[in-house]
Amino acid sequence: MDTTVAESPDSGPGADGSVTAVRDGALLRLTLIRPDHRNALSPPMTETLIGALTEAARDDALRAVHIQGAGADFCAGADWVATNSTGARPRTGDLVRRIPHAAHRVIELLHTIQLPVVCSVRGWAVGLGCNLALAADFTVAATDAVFWEPFLARGFSPDSGATWLLPRLVGLARARRMLLLGEKLSGAMAQDWGLIHQAVDSAQVDSITEELLARLADGPTVAIGLTKQGLHYGQHATLPQAMTQELFNLELSCRSADFKEGLAAFTQRRPPDFTGR
Repeated sequence: MDTTVAESPDSGPGADGSVTAVRDGALLRLTLIRPDHRNALSPPMTETLIGALTEAARDDALRAVHIQGAGADFCAGADWVATNSTGARPRTGDLVRRIPHAAHRVIELLHTIQLPVVCSVRGWAVGLGCNLALAADFTVAATDAVFWEPFLARGFSPDSGATWLLPRLVGLARARRMLLLGEKLSGAMAQDWGLIHQAVDSAQVDSITEELLARLADGPTVAIGLTKQGLHYGQHATLPQAMTQELFNLELSCRSADFKEGLAAFTQRRPPDFTGR
């Protein structure tokens, strides 16, 4: 049933880790595999993740994306040790040139892909790992998971969308607590703050995630993607601008096969059978 479509180099002690991208029907399942490093993303892992998400954005057969970490943790962020392991002094402007095509590109893809993205989080979700979970459309976390933005504790300012995502999800006051004070949030507190979709006992994370993925994959995929786009557009638009964008999205969604199926199901008083077209 499952077919591996992409994989970065094999993981092992001291290795760069891997990301598997596995097709499961209409789902794409991405797994970060570097458990000895809490699944911290090495440069090859980030490149593979970008490639898999880019391909998913172009694949009309897919209807949802699932991201998880192997082992006890979700993701401990970008591996700065691996990134700077050569020992050579980087050229001036190295970060400005490189990060938009690495960590920032991952967040941008999660934000803009017109497929619903679900993250399952256990253990640590740190830095870029935390922001992966925040950029997803839905994150289901264990109640004892830990969300942490440790940038200032390491002596540098935030990246990977932290200063954009957090204020919009939890407000400025709480964003300051996470970014300026480095407060850690449990999964339960993250749910209370509105940072994630749901926090459950660790043993329930998989079942709740699968129920959510099934529901999303059975939905009107075109309309879901356009709704996701409209929600993001509305974050920086005026009400008239947002409603104008809604009209364009409505025009597109009304031309889909799922729109016709939705109307037929309503008329016939039965559940719709959407195909994602």
